[in-house]
Amino acid sequence: MNHNLALKPIFTLIGCFILLSANTLAQSTNRVIDIFPRGTLLYDDIPYANDTLKKHLLDIYVPTNGKDRHPVVIWIHGGAWMSNDKYADMSYMKETLRAFIDSSYVVASIDYRWSTTAAFPAQVRDCNQAIEYLYTHADKYNLDRKRFALIGFSAGGHLANLIGLSNDNTVKDFYYNGRKPEFRIRVVLDFYGPSNFFTLKGNDSKDPRNPITLLLGGTVADKPDLAREASPIAYIDKQDPPFLIVQGEKDESVNPDQSTSLNTRLQSAGVKSEVIIVPGAPHYGVMFDAENIRQRVFYYLKQYMK
Repeated sequence: MNHNLALKPIFTLIGCFILLSANTLAQSTNRVIDIFPRGTLLYDDIPYANDTLKKHLLDIYVPTNGKDRHPVVIWIHGGAWMSNDKYADMSYMKETLRAFIDSSYVVASIDYRWSTTAAFPAQVRDCNQAIEYLYTHADKYNLDRKRFALIGFSAGGHLANLIGLSNDNTVKDFYYNGRKPEFRIRVVLDFYGPSNFFTLKGNDSKDPRNPITLLLGGTVADKPDLAREASPIAYIDKQDPPFLIVQGEKDESVNPDQSTSLNTRLQSAGVKSEVIIVPGAPHYGVMFDAENIRQRVFYYLKQYMK
């Protein structure tokens, strides 16, 4: 694909409007474009690392309303660090996605390498590199580089937490070139993301297919230094961005005290934070697309992305 011409409208104006790319009919393979409001523009499959890896791609969904540069909500998918892609978690968060676009926020969704092919910290390096791409190419996509927020789900919540909390530190392992990037994260929206590998359910499993074991290359007991490096709570300080944490009461995969403990530690450090425990909710699903949660999401965005 010619990515200089990767802008594809996902709406119809006076019949079917089709973008021609280098004399070839460019048709999107994006599986979730119908979720977004009519008129949304899509920059599809952008190679953020300047290579050919399928897991080094991102999508940018741009609202057509508003004349100013758009604040950005960066979407990091879940999947136990070993599955899914940049379309994941969108199918049960439809109303929230539409609200982002309707409120003139850009949504940028990141793919990153799975733990089955690259152990930690490859995943956080990829996400940081993707965010740096958005920052350095902000003019091209009409983005406000001073207003970046993260939203992550499960494993993606862990990565969002880790990026947000380490953003004011210098952790060379987290960056592809070893250099701290220029971007700043203004808000983190954490949906049931792990925060502490030492207390995370399943961290002592000897099963080589266990998600934690795959990510770290061993159990937490085997890899305590790496487990500490991968735990977002290790980077909490008073300079961190505000956090909204959302967790299911009946989460069978990520024990809820991962979220409540994170919230307590953030508040103790003087960071603006709150946790919403969704009654009866499992690990993921439409219960997290509720109006009351969406109201708090937009409160945080509007309050701290001014």
